[in-house]
Amino acid sequence: MEELMKVQVKNDRQLVSARDLHKGLGLKGRFSRWFKTNSELFTENEDFYKCTSSTVVNNGAVRELDNYLLTIEMAKQLAMMARTEKSKLYREYFLDLERKWNSPEMVMHRALEFSNARIEQLKLENKNLNIQLEESNKKASYLDLILGDPTPILITQIANDYGYSAVAFNRLLKKLKVQRRVNGQWILYRAFMGKGYTSTKSKTYEDHHGKLRTKIYTVWTQKGRRFIYDILKKNGILPLIERED
Repeated sequence: MEELMKVQVKNDRQLVSARDLHKGLGLKGRFSRWFKTNSELFTENEDFYKCTSSTVVNNGAVRELDNYLLTIEMAKQLAMMARTEKSKLYREYFLDLERKWNSPEMVMHRALEFSNARIEQLKLENKNLNIQLEESNKKASYLDLILGDPTPILITQIANDYGYSAVAFNRLLKKLKVQRRVNGQWILYRAFMGKGYTSTKSKTYEDHHGKLRTKIYTVWTQKGRRFIYDILKKNGILPLIERED
């Protein structure tokens, strides 16, 4: 049968425009009055759904009009209630739409479409979960590395985790107001002292005059290493292991 109206499918239901039906039936009265009178026996959001449609007025402007999407059952009944020359034609058209929609072939086709859409949705959800899991594993692997070894380490070793040299990394921590240099040694700012982030070590060496000297330097505990991790992450700096490839 020739297509009389455009059919939309939403939530597995066929729907047609009330304004298109009003025009197609050849009704002369105002659409709003016709619909208000004839929709009283039907239920909104079950038999019809309010929407808008656009029309071009005489000056070329686009105007938004109230419209309604009708189920095929409601459209079929409105067609017969209209009692115009085209009422029977539209009723037969809607009956034909229903027959095709409910045929075993179409029911199977819709079921396959729904199944394929669900599969694609699950694939996307699974992909997103895998991405989240990968990110979680990256973070866990670095934090496990921190928590798994209680040995204090040099700043050079932490800097290497981020792809920095020791000099550049110390400067970065200075810029972030974590530490400052006092008499050649990096010292934490007062706000971070006494929290177990660092400890002090010394080593004895012989200078170029053959005299023994002692150098004092700072080492970081694993707690301090975690502290650095949190500070840098807040500033958008991640260890190499957590960065995108």
